[in-house]
Amino acid sequence: MSRVMKKAAADAADAVTAVANLLATRAMQCTARFRHECRGVAAIEFAMLLPVMLTLYLGIAEASQGIAAHRKVTLTAHTLADLTTQYTDVNNAEMSNILNGASAIMAPYPIANLQAVVSELSINAQGQASVVWSDTLNGTARTAGQVVDIPASMAIPNTFLVLAEVKYNYNPTYGYVLTGTLTLQDQFFMLPRQSTSIARTAS
Repeated sequence: MSRVMKKAAADAADAVTAVANLLATRAMQCTARFRHECRGVAAIEFAMLLPVMLTLYLGIAEASQGIAAHRKVTLTAHTLADLTTQYTDVNNAEMSNILNGASAIMAPYPIANLQAVVSELSINAQGQASVVWSDTLNGTARTAGQVVDIPASMAIPNTFLVLAEVKYNYNPTYGYVLTGTLTLQDQFFMLPRQSTSIARTAS
């Protein structure tokens, strides 16, 4: 009887050992598979990098659009000054056409966000510039006689200048990186081309 019990105990021990070995083998195999499995790691890395990539993409897109809008502002200021200096005198209808041309230059950006001012400046014997006349689109014209700061290189006594000023309130498309309204502005000074000064007439 004792021999039978000893054999049964030995068989049970062998069975336990076999099961333990099997479990250990399975555990090692699972560990090896987990160590070599990259799909989960890639998903986690993507989830971590997505916000960064999205921020970079939207930031580049918004910055590019902002730069393009600013280039339009610069081009508009240059064009307004260039057109005005080609006149010897300019009336209301002609000035209206010049200012309204800004909408074609700023397209596709909304013209309602644009403020443009065209003025003629008189430079006295001391090199000080003051406003002779001024017109505006969506903004406030300068007051006649108002003193204006000009570059020293253009402060030539007893001459006249045309000053075109453009300001644009730019609203980013996404507003994710660049937020709020950005004020873009530029100005151009030019000498009259066809005469010493440009007379401003009503008709």
